[in-house]
Amino acid sequence: MPAQPVPTPSAPPVAGPYSPAVRGGDLVFCAGQIAIDPASGALVDGGIEAQTDRVLANLAAVLADCGATWGDVVKTTIFLAGSMEHFATVNERYAAAVGDHRPARSTVAVAALPLGALVEIEIVIHRP
Repeated sequence: MPAQPVPTPSAPPVAGPYSPAVRGGDLVFCAGQIAIDPASGALVDGGIEAQTDRVLANLAAVLADCGATWGDVVKTTIFLAGSMEHFATVNERYAAAVGDHRPARSTVAVAALPLGALVEIEIVIHRP
């Protein structure tokens, strides 16, 4: 089965030549989400807490558009801008969002993220 973009009308609009979600067989690969407010198209204010909450809300919207929940997520990758200084805060908010489900996960510090975002998270969903 060829890869197919998945409509994600609830997600923030994309800022480049990519799809927010693409199905390949039983997997849906979701592009990284930063803290863009879908209504305004702007990066949210409020520091790492507000940005992490917005990223997780954006991902929840993508999951819903794909007919999935956090329980269908098999892998996440978290990108933190600059250093790992915000790891504990992001980890706490992430744990609250995913509940008892524990997908495989990587967390890495990167030099910078688009629009000066502090955190970006991408997910892979298993959806037969």
